[in-house]
Amino acid sequence: MPKLPLLSAREFIKILEKAGFEKIRQEGSHVFLQHPDGRTTVVPDHSREDLDRGLLNKILKKDIGLSREEFMKYL
Repeated sequence: MPKLPLLSAREFIKILEKAGFEKIRQEGSHVFLQHPDGRTTVVPDHSREDLDRGLLNKILKKDIGLSREEFMKYL
């Protein structure tokens, strides 16, 4: 199984938008995204920092239910 890449929050948000998610709001540095089927997630957008692989894995598995292989297709 390939390792998840290190991504900035903005790069990750763009990938989620390709997967059908839309930004619904932003509170401070946290961007809320929602898919038309009801799945939601929050991505912290702290400039100059990459998202930790553990957080990426948590968002993919628990929040949006996307496997690593499916996620890699959107890269």
